[in-house]
Amino acid sequence: MERTEKYRRCLVLPGGGFRFGYYLGIYAAAEDSGHQPDILLASCGGAIAAAVIAGLPDTQARFDWLTSADMYCFLRQIRPTDRATPLRALQGVVLRWLDHTMASRITDLFRCYLFDLPTALPLPGALPTYGPAIAIVGARLLYRACDSGMKRGDRQLFAQIVLCPERAAALLHGTAAPAADPRWSGGAIAPILELECDMPVAEAVRISVADMVYFRNHAWAAQHYTGGVIDLFPIELAHRLAHKVIMERKAPFNPWFALPALRSVLGIDGAARLRHVHSEHAHIWVDTRDVARALRDHSIEKKIDWRRNRISLVVPDTHAAYVAQVRAQWQYGYRKGMAAFAGKQS
Repeated sequence: MERTEKYRRCLVLPGGGFRFGYYLGIYAAAEDSGHQPDILLASCGGAIAAAVIAGLPDTQARFDWLTSADMYCFLRQIRPTDRATPLRALQGVVLRWLDHTMASRITDLFRCYLFDLPTALPLPGALPTYGPAIAIVGARLLYRACDSGMKRGDRQLFAQIVLCPERAAALLHGTAAPAADPRWSGGAIAPILELECDMPVAEAVRISVADMVYFRNHAWAAQHYTGGVIDLFPIELAHRLAHKVIMERKAPFNPWFALPALRSVLGIDGAARLRHVHSEHAHIWVDTRDVARALRDHSIEKKIDWRRNRISLVVPDTHAAYVAQVRAQWQYGYRKGMAAFAGKQS
């Protein structure tokens, strides 16, 4: 069997939430410093940035797309569900925080979520590949809606999946799913990584952003999928894909919200997983551990709307304000990228 040639460089875009504009800045810094990757490995919000990078020819076109009226309208149309009341949300947070078991019950990802996304993500056309190849992380549900609420026992509930071109799939074939490693997994994730080469990029991105608790799972070809949060830091997969890995050094998970959600839904010890990733080798680390503080005034955040009894997202009131927000994110990413690439051999 002919051996598949590895990519030269893999840039991992691990999440970022609604701050994904800073990934366009990091990528621009990689281009300007001679470290341009030929594959992006993305999850959650990073998947949107990856699709924009791959689908458009240059920095200005990518920035223009991310700041377009279409993207702004998409974000403005995200709506809270009837479950996004302060009391119900707080109850969910408390129950997950008190439950120290690893996915002891099957979470209803079909009905229990806070926000409805518009039907279609505003991504560039048919996504011709101007830039690097893209591989996107997601999770396939191994249970049905009627199983929700049942005790899990020893049952596997999720399969980690990578949605990617055939070359990437050949490099990842037979790989163990990093999310299922017993050092941080409680057994709710199947041990072998699944690969999918035929899914449209827009569907793959939509799957990766469908984070549990926040958004409904996404259906495609009679299967149901949830977000790339199953493995936000797929450093092992990046090393399988490329000779050189550019990785983001992330801040710790929020101990009140994120860690309990990962534990109760996916059966993952997020703190243990992140410690392991930071102990691994990457050729270049981009340090964004201060992103929450640095972009505190330039991010879409949640707020309690007491008048409507809802938790909602605070999207800028005007398109001009949104453009300024994304510009601040881009500039942050560019600064962090240039600092990481400075003095590094290309």
